[in-house]
Amino acid sequence: GNLMYERVPMVEMDGINLVETRAILRYIAAKYDLYGRNLKEQAWIDMYVEGLRDLSDMIIFFPLSLPEKKERNLEYILGRATTRSSPVYEKEFKARISHIPTITKFLQPGSQRKPPLNEDSIETMKSIFRFERGMFLKNMGTIAAEY
Repeated sequence: GNLMYERVPMVEMDGINLVETRAILRYIAAKYDLYGRNLKEQAWIDMYVEGLRDLSDMIIFFPLSLPEKKERNLEYILGRATTRSSPVYEKEFKARISHIPTITKFLQPGSQRKPPLNEDSIETMKSIFRFERGMFLKNMGTIAAEY
């Protein structure tokens, strides 16, 4: 009964149950003065967030690709990442974050990162979300499930 749309994510903060990722991010950013000093800065922040979300959605669902679409999906994701997303973020953020010690340490070779999904965890996800055949990218970015 606490979830507005009966799904996660949900964050309980300041006596309200915040749902939907973008609403949660905007609320926290506005509360802690991280959302830009004016409308122009807020628009730039939104553009960076949305660009990253587009790419992360493709990456998150890639392990659930249909076997016959996996290679094509990977090529598509890598193409988008290398020609569109990476150049934007590299140019904008490289100078800003390179001096932060924790980020510098994380970017060093051999730093601890979350391990990639293994076959068991992929099968668990498929059973939880009831994906019998997998997922595929459709129409250059739309993710659709095959049931």
